This record gives sequence, C-alpha cells and structure tokens, in this order.
Amino acid sequence: MFPMLTIQLLILPAGKLMETILPAKNIRIPGTKWQFSLNPGPFNIKEHVVISTFASSGVGSTSAIDIMATVKAFFKTTIHPLASFLLILTTNVFGIGFVGFFMKLLVDSPHMWWPEVLPSVAFFRALHEKEVKSGRNLTRLQFFFLASVLSFSYYVVPGYFFPSISALSFVCWIRKHSVTAQQLGSGLNGFGFGSFTLDWNTVVGFTGSPFVIPFSAVANALVGFVIFLYIVIPIAYLCNSYKAKNFPLVSTDVYDAHGNLYNISRILDEKTLKFDQVAYDNYSELYLSVMSVYSYGFTFASIASCFSEIALFHGSLIWGQLTKAFQSGNGVDVHVKMMKKYDTIPLWWFIILLISMTGLTIWTCEGFGNQLQLPYWGVLLLCVLVLILMPSFGVLRATVSKQPPMGAFTQMIMGFKLGLYMKIPPKAMFLSQVIGSFIASACEFATVWLLFSSVENICRPELLPRGSQWTCPYDQVIYNNMMTWGAVGPKRVFYPNGVYSNLFIFFLLGALLPIPVWFLARTLPEKKWIRLINVSTILIAGASMPPVSAVNYLSWFAVAFFLKFVVYRKYKRWWAKYSYLLSVAIDTGVSLMAFLVTVTLQIHNVSGIDWWGLDVSDHCPLATCPTARGVHAEGCPAF
Repeated sequence: MFPMLTIQLLILPAGKLMETILPAKNIRIPGTKWQFSLNPGPFNIKEHVVISTFASSGVGSTSAIDIMATVKAFFKTTIHPLASFLLILTTNVFGIGFVGFFMKLLVDSPHMWWPEVLPSVAFFRALHEKEVKSGRNLTRLQFFFLASVLSFSYYVVPGYFFPSISALSFVCWIRKHSVTAQQLGSGLNGFGFGSFTLDWNTVVGFTGSPFVIPFSAVANALVGFVIFLYIVIPIAYLCNSYKAKNFPLVSTDVYDAHGNLYNISRILDEKTLKFDQVAYDNYSELYLSVMSVYSYGFTFASIASCFSEIALFHGSLIWGQLTKAFQSGNGVDVHVKMMKKYDTIPLWWFIILLISMTGLTIWTCEGFGNQLQLPYWGVLLLCVLVLILMPSFGVLRATVSKQPPMGAFTQMIMGFKLGLYMKIPPKAMFLSQVIGSFIASACEFATVWLLFSSVENICRPELLPRGSQWTCPYDQVIYNNMMTWGAVGPKRVFYPNGVYSNLFIFFLLGALLPIPVWFLARTLPEKKWIRLINVSTILIAGASMPPVSAVNYLSWFAVAFFLKFVVYRKYKRWWAKYSYLLSVAIDTGVSLMAFLVTVTLQIHNVSGIDWWGLDVSDHCPLATCPTARGVHAEGCPAF
C-alpha cells in the first residue's frame, strides 16, 4: 500500500496544478438548479486535510487484511472473494458508527488532546502557511524537505543493503556458541543487553514517535518494560514456569508438549477446518513461550487496570461528558467554540451506519458456508464490548498515546480530532472517512489478492531469497493467535480447562494495582508526580512483548530521553518550531524509500548484495534454543 505520508505530500502539487489549469466557471447539472465549479478558489489547507483524510481512511488499520492473508498463506485455503471483500469493508466502516456515541468525550473534550495528531497539524501548517526566512534559520517547509531528503537517502541502507543494522547485538558476535550469552544479548529474541539499532523503523515501528509521546508516558513504559523483561521473565524462566525451558525464551509461535512447532493440521478437519476433539486429545495441548504467556497475563491486567484507573482518576469527567453526549450547548474548548459555525453531524447518521454495518457483518459471518466461523451473537457481543471498553481505552489513548489495540475505531476518532484542530466542517470529515473507507476496502482487497497471486513463495521465509521482505512476520503472529483463540479456543488454552487457566488472576491484580496510586494521589496532593503514574501504561509495556522486542523498547527509550532531556531543555525554541515536523519528515523519507524499494526491486525478488548483513536478524541464532534436558531443536546444542 502506498505510504500515506507520501500521498499527503503529492496532494499539494496536484492541488496547485488543478488550481492553475481547471476552469473557474460554474457548471449546472441539467434539469436541476444545482451547480458547481471545478475551480472554486485557491487550493487551501482545509481541502488538503479533507483529501488526505479521504485517502488515508481505512488504510493500514484493519485486521481483516491479516485474516485474509493468513488463511491463504498458512491454512493453504481461501475465503470466498466476496466474503473477503465484505470482511474488509465491514471492519473498516464498522467502527465509524460507534464514533457518534463518543464525540463529546473523545473529540470535543479539551482534556482529550490526542498527541499523535499534533505532528499532522504541524505537517499541514508547514506546507501551507507562508513564512519569511530570517537570517540563517530555515523555514518550516525548507526544514521539512531537507529532513525528508536525508531520511529518504539513508533508509536505503537498512531497508535494502544492510537489513541487519535494524538490530545489532555485540554479545552474540563475541559469544557465538553460548545459548545463555545469546539469550542475554539478542535484541530480537532475548533480553537485549548491548543491543542497539540504526534503523528508525525499529525505533518507532511498534511504539510510536518519541517526539510526540509525553515524557511521563515514556517513563511509565520504561518501568513496565524493566519489570516485565528484567524481573518477571527471568524469574519465570529460571523457575521453569509453564515448562518455559522447553521452548524459546521469546517467540510468537505455538508448540506441542515436546517442544516442536504445533501442527495445526493434526487437529482440524481437512475440508471444513473444524476442530477435532479426538485428534486433539491424541496429539497435544497447545503451549506458548514464557514471554508470550506472561504477555497475556499483562494484557489481562492492563484491561482490568484501564477500568479501575479511569474510574478512579477520570470517572467524574467521563460521566459528565457522557451525560452531555445527547445535549447541545457551548463547548468549553476553544476549538469547539470556533467550530460552532458549522453544522454538527446528526447522531442518526452514525446510528444508520452502525445498524447497516452490523447487519452486513452478521450476513457475511453467517453466510458463504459459514467460512468465517463467527456466529451472529459474536458480532452482537462485539458491539457491547466496544460500548463498554471504548470510554476507558479511548481516554488512555487520547492522553498518553497508549491503549490495547482497537483498530479502525481509533483511527476514525483521530481523524475527527484532526478535523477539530484544523477547523474542518464535521460533515465533510464524516463523508470523507466513510467514502474513503469504502474505496480503501476495494483497494486493499485487490492488493492482497494481487500479491498472493504474483509474489512467489510469499510468507514462506525458507523458500524466499536472502534478504527478502516478503516473510510476513506479523501474519505469522496472527496465524498463531488464530490457533490459540480460534482453532483450539480459549477454554482449552486458558480457562477453565487449559494449561494457563490461572493466568486469569492477572485480571484481579490489574484491577487492584491503581488503587494505592489513587490513594497516594488523594492523600499527598502536593506530590504532583504521583498523578503521573499510569498503571495501564506500565502494564501495556509488558503486554506488547512480543511482537515488540527488547531492541525496539531500548532504542525508543534512548531516543526519547535524549529528545526530552537534551534537545527540549537546551533548545526550546527549536523544539517548538521543528520537533513535530522532524518526526513527520523522518517518517516521510522512510516511507517513500520503503515503497520505492518494494515496487522496483523486492516485488521482483531482487535483493541486495549477498552478505551476512542482508539477513533480517540480529545474528543470535542460539537465542531461540530451548534449554530443557531432553528437548532437541535443529541447530541447537543438547542439554
């Protein structure tokens, strides 16, 4: 999919060109009094934002794409093409219907400032606002293009010639034959001691831009990372918790009782892909790596802590906003006051969209020979869960940029917040997101279908050329999640009959942990730093691992601390003018080079020079070895 930052850049010259060449006269629609102009005036910032929103709606936020790809790549079967398209469409558009219920709370409230939206505001202002150059200082636009060119030029190194630069682990180079040393030193599959990266994608790929996220959120994430990776996991591994030593320390794969990769074909019917209980009983229970096990535990705790924390610290705010959701009145936010000249979006627009998408989703899941294997009550349960979870999760994302994933819903809310900041008519933002999501769904469906038809051995790393980017690591994670939560099912993996049934204690722990923080904040109001402790953010740091690795977090922390403690403190004027812009510029250069390399070289399986730096790894092969006695893995020493 074409990088969205690149599209946003190309929209500007395209708009200026159309401003120059299109006729300005009005065109009347025959038989009506309606008329319009192809060139109503100079191309402006609001048009740019609306077009960008239209182009980006539904892109890169739907898990339906991953489901479609996983079924084709790993289950070696296909979903009916129409069912695949409708699955993508409903996943993209479904969330917009819920947005109307949370506009007052998550968009109009001045407390919900959405830090991730601010770089986009800086980006559009830099492209459109005229600025006079003073002395040797660069204008915002000059700075943006210079930083983008430098980022674009550099990314050919980690993106094509030297992928190994994404995770460098000195310990593994020194101790090439030690499993323990490589577990300690691997930044991708271990504890990351001595590991670092020279690839911007590794820094921001899972964690977000360190320019944007508040320092308090970074500090909370650091605490969670240290507790999870350097306290919980070592203790669990040394104690052989849940047979930890039978499996790799860090892995998103699932295993059988003998430490082998779980053979899902042994427990599914070949034709229907239905679960076979007898075959399962004769084969093995499903096991996870120790990091995946406790990642689930931290996930359960983070979900519970969201409710507890939001209720304790923000309960009155949320209740007040929810009670006003169906009332009209002047907003207290300056942006809301300025938007009063525009018509608001009627709530019935959202309700009609929600009802129609719910019906279409149920028909898609129940029809087509029940290929999707989701009953109607599962869709209705999803609606209830969204209404319950979004107030807590939305507040967390809007204030500290962290939350359990909520997919397209979050992207839509951020689109409306951008519209509020940029003073875009709400109805224009609604239509641009809805229509854009419909078109994006068709494009995403066609793209995935084309890739799996044209790229040989896609998602099969063992058969791909060295350095190929078509290894589908995220789809591998989805595949394993589908085995855990779908094929085998949570009642056999977790509660009540699973190996990991006692992990549900983490729900209770998560609900209780915010209480002492809240108590201290109430009893010691002069200690302002106590209110900055965010238990949910601390827990989410652990819940994200894997797929987030040690090198992702360590590099992100290092960059964030440098920016906040050095750059921000010493160069506050520079920071105020350029920081958000630099974040977008680096991402733009990386995205454009990644797209260029993909469509010109990698799609044709043309890789860089064949050398050790071409491997997409940190060269710590022994870090994934099991250490239990009697368990053997290919390429690993026996214990």
